[in-house]
Amino acid sequence: MNTSQHVLRDLGMSRRGFTKLAAFGAGAALFGRSSLVLAGGHADALLLSCMDYRLMDNVASYMNGRGLTKHYDHVVLAGASLGAVSDKFPAWNQTFWGHLDVAIKLHAVPKVIVMDHRDCGAYKLVMGEGHLASVETERDAHAKVIGDFKQQVAAKYPSLQVEGLLMALDGSVEAV
Repeated sequence: MNTSQHVLRDLGMSRRGFTKLAAFGAGAALFGRSSLVLAGGHADALLLSCMDYRLMDNVASYMNGRGLTKHYDHVVLAGASLGAVSDKFPAWNQTFWGHLDVAIKLHAVPKVIVMDHRDCGAYKLVMGEGHLASVETERDAHAKVIGDFKQQVAAKYPSLQVEGLLMALDGSVEAV
């Protein structure tokens, strides 16, 4: 008995059984490459949020409150929309777009939700403290970047819905 026959015997399998299993595996692999098969099922959205540890629980609570628990993919970048579109972070841009492409292919996400937040350190680094002059100027700064983000998503993936949100430090959320 050769080594491969010993292995098959130890696995409780004949050569014929192995051949059937191998053929099944090859067929499954080919079927798995079909654009009709999604790995891991369907997600209702891809969420892009900031890395700020102060808000992680609030972000999860907000998504849970929308009935999206375990039904969304989540990408985290400092600055959220800013991290995805600012030319200050080209590697982050590439990371976001790569994740979005995978989320579409694997989970058929129909929507992108981008959630920026107030008092964001990434915005301070890129835009300076001036954007914080008032509640309105801070909101306007986020609205501009989220608007750019929405345009870029629409240009690359016209069929995707895009929702822009701005979270306050108390966890309240407004549409932008």
